[in-house]
Amino acid sequence: MKIPNNCRDISGLLLAREDRSLSLGERLAVRVHILTCRACHRFEKQTLVLRGALRQWREHQRDDGGPL
Repeated sequence: MKIPNNCRDISGLLLAREDRSLSLGERLAVRVHILTCRACHRFEKQTLVLRGALRQWREHQRDDGGPL
């Protein structure tokens, strides 16, 4: 298994974790990389904000009797 270590690989993993659980090796690679890369750290924070906003939107749609 190739160990992800560049920003492209890490951002791919940050997006992939929305759809699947990351392996232990992948989670460790993300953590180590994010400790040293401010851009990926910001990208992680942005994806978490988007995830929270989408969750709130879905809950709002259900509460209003919307299509979800």
